[in-house]
Amino acid sequence: MLLNVTGLRKSFGGTQVLKGVDLSVEKGEVAAILGPSGSGKTTLLRCLNFLERADGGTLTFDGEQFPLGRVPKKDIARLRKKTAFVFQGYNLFLNKTALQNVTEGLIVARKIPRAQAEDTGRRVLEKVGLADRMDHYPSQLSGGQQQRVAIARAMAVEPEIIYFDEPTSALDPELTGEVLTVMRQLAEEGQTLLVVTHELGFARTVSNQVVFMEHGVVVEAGPSKELFSHPREERTRAFLQTGGKEP
Repeated sequence: MLLNVTGLRKSFGGTQVLKGVDLSVEKGEVAAILGPSGSGKTTLLRCLNFLERADGGTLTFDGEQFPLGRVPKKDIARLRKKTAFVFQGYNLFLNKTALQNVTEGLIVARKIPRAQAEDTGRRVLEKVGLADRMDHYPSQLSGGQQQRVAIARAMAVEPEIIYFDEPTSALDPELTGEVLTVMRQLAEEGQTLLVVTHELGFARTVSNQVVFMEHGVVVEAGPSKELFSHPREERTRAFLQTGGKEP
């Protein structure tokens, strides 16, 4: 088991957003998290990568156990080096080229020599279909191309798991496919992915496991084919029948 979290709790003010979430992801697995808006999906991802500090729960990552509410900064830094995060809104440096956006973290945070970082950057940008866009700035790229730069940046650090937070939600429908194609390719290569998504087709055909959340709890989780074909919970059934829209 690469990642296992138990009893994850998080509140903002007096509002409890996560109410004791349990989740497990095997190495090489693609896990998709589905659920209506406000169910806590993004907060869960952000807590797992310490972009938000959980109030409680336990994280076991790669055999090491951590109390989520009080992980020391040195352990957070160490865990983050094994992970990568792809945001909804790309989070690219607007004053840097695609290649520079990929290499910045390698050079600054990981102290990798510039020449080596640039070799890595070119390789991953080529892999996501942007060999001819390496010198372009974000303003010169489509939304789909910007998100592919963000994915290349995540790939460049060779993480054990990549967290995706609604990676296509900011894209026009015609650009969504190019991003999902890159994610399918990563899945086929055995990269572990934990994906918050509203793309039910991707969850059905690419993920191994689906987790359905609502109101800060996991309503149902299981193998993708099984959950889509025979959901046990009425709430899951209603969500899937409406194509992921509010019933």
